[in-house]
Amino acid sequence: MFAVDRLFLQLFIFCLFFQSNLCFSSTRTAILPLKTKLISFESLPRPPNKLFFHHNVSLTVSLTVGTPPQTVTMVIDTGSELSWLHCKKTSNTPSTFDPLRSSSYSPIGCSSPTCTTRTRDFTIPASCDPNNLCHATLSYADASSVEGNLASDTFHLGDSGLTGTVFGCMDSGSGSSSTPDEDSKTTGLIGMNRGSLSFVTQMGFPKFSYCISGHDSSGVLLFGEANFPWLGPLNYTPLVQISTPLPYFDRIAYTVQFEGIKVSGKVLALPKSVFVPEHSGAGQTMVDSGTQFTFLLGPVYTALKNEFMEQTKGVLRVLDDPNFVFQGAMDLCYLVELTRTSLPPLPTVSLMFRGAEMSVSAERLMYRVPGVVRGSDGVYCFTFGNSDLLGIEAYVIGHHHQQNVWMEYDLAKSRVGFVEIRVGA
Repeated sequence: MFAVDRLFLQLFIFCLFFQSNLCFSSTRTAILPLKTKLISFESLPRPPNKLFFHHNVSLTVSLTVGTPPQTVTMVIDTGSELSWLHCKKTSNTPSTFDPLRSSSYSPIGCSSPTCTTRTRDFTIPASCDPNNLCHATLSYADASSVEGNLASDTFHLGDSGLTGTVFGCMDSGSGSSSTPDEDSKTTGLIGMNRGSLSFVTQMGFPKFSYCISGHDSSGVLLFGEANFPWLGPLNYTPLVQISTPLPYFDRIAYTVQFEGIKVSGKVLALPKSVFVPEHSGAGQTMVDSGTQFTFLLGPVYTALKNEFMEQTKGVLRVLDDPNFVFQGAMDLCYLVELTRTSLPPLPTVSLMFRGAEMSVSAERLMYRVPGVVRGSDGVYCFTFGNSDLLGIEAYVIGHHHQQNVWMEYDLAKSRVGFVEIRVGA
């Protein structure tokens, strides 16, 4: 395993040598610094009529769009297709893209093939607005939504400009329920799934990778080959692909075959059928950088929760409060003395996929809930949640469990690869 600190140092020195926050080489490899954005826990909405579910950490990158270039900050989301930018400045969204300032900006008409055929995988069909422009509404699992018109413009990677890149120019005042604190920090979202309009598909790169540091807010996003001599062999698991449309199966997500879970080497006694999608498509397993934590369907979550509690009995103090459910789905939480500088030793949880395993250990198993204190104790929650409580009929592997892991999405060979990268040394 290679040290994360050394990885970031090498790549960032390389970028600084070219005096840019982005590197682009003649071999079609682009490197962008990756950041994590923390959203204030107190600012997140708590709707009385729905479960509270909202990420309070997002992965972001900065790049430039338009002619002349405008700097934008975008959330990286491997679970979404269409990239979009806020195009209407409000008090909640001071960070916006102004299409009137870009000579290369071009709106897309609703009769365009882009609107009529390439939007077929949108959950809400594209429509025609009063100006005959292609109108899109995008909704997300946290109940937020954005809407606006499809357009094209130049997205800049280093010295090269990717002209005609399709994205959504969104009116943040049209039904968006994202929070002001989150909107103020980002200009939009960059869709990275396997759809025809995703950013990575439009760029034509056969693969992309990223690595997130587990101890600070830094990371890297790389488009193209990661030909680094210090990067060890990756463990690959094939993507599950279904050509027939199913009501609950996202065909353009990065879907892998989940096969089981181990806790300190002990395989949970679960039937294989619980990991296989149903005839409706419900029960798929998606790798998603846009989701913070990992969510499991009810029976699997309950089995993992019970085994983890059994193996940490006498090591951790359970928070005995049935009304406290973090992010609407994480109901296993613990009390830890505020004076502690580190957590006690914890069992390793291994996620078993076809042909590969992902180990989750130590700090990645617990998350300190910001701003929540019980007496002289802080509250830490188990970083696996119950999908059933969210109404999500899927397994979702979030970015928290991808920390200190080199993640590779190989579109050409239809597989996802990963290898753990050690912090320090």
